[in-house]
Amino acid sequence: MSTHEQDGHVELERDGHVALITMRRPAKRNALNFPMRQGLRDAFDEFEGDPDLRCAVLTGEGACFSAGGDLVEMANTKMDVVPAEWNQLLGSGAPLTKPVVAAVNGPALAGGFRLAQDCDLCVAGEGTTFGITEAKRGRGAPWAAPLTAMVPARIMMELLLTGEPISAQRAHEVGLVNRVVADGEIVAEALRLAHSIAANAPLSVAAGKRLVRLAADLGPLAAAEPADWLYLRAYTSEDAQEGPRAFREKRPPVWQGR
Repeated sequence: MSTHEQDGHVELERDGHVALITMRRPAKRNALNFPMRQGLRDAFDEFEGDPDLRCAVLTGEGACFSAGGDLVEMANTKMDVVPAEWNQLLGSGAPLTKPVVAAVNGPALAGGFRLAQDCDLCVAGEGTTFGITEAKRGRGAPWAAPLTAMVPARIMMELLLTGEPISAQRAHEVGLVNRVVADGEIVAEALRLAHSIAANAPLSVAAGKRLVRLAADLGPLAAAEPADWLYLRAYTSEDAQEGPRAFREKRPPVWQGR
């Protein structure tokens, strides 16, 4: 096995307005060593910076989405508290303004669970499992705090305290996963979902993404007033005129993102 294959890399492919971002370290279950983490940052920086890309799909090569942090790397570096760069996996700057769909094609464990959690939507295969396994290795999962807005408290407690994975179907039942499909259809379904998002007005999509995060942080009542501000740019954009005009003219809208 070459050093490149051992270290792994992250590849961005373009499919119209959608970016397919693939973690390629299958022999190591897409474990997140430094080259993989940096590859993710670079790929998502490219995605965020390209106005022609409107949605991304994140998946892993092989039979595992990601087993999480590279435990060999952790042991070799005697890692204690996780460095700050671990908190910047989906890009190196501010939070992404565009949506990301996780296409979870196998176990999503520890840091792999975090990647799926940090995406905006999630498509999983029937054979997929999700687990926060840090307690089994004496590690921690402070990044799991946003789960409180995704799943019931007792499910979150079970995940954190037992370290035992749950099935894709169970993850769907508790609200962690949007769609469960046959294992061979995961990426295709995620791409279909991403293209349906990319076909919509970019400013409305960006505002919708921010609204969900804002409401989760503030609660629905506190978020109501700033919600009007979030959508102001969409309402006053050229696209807001293009949508009704295209409907009237019985044609697909041509979005400009402005």
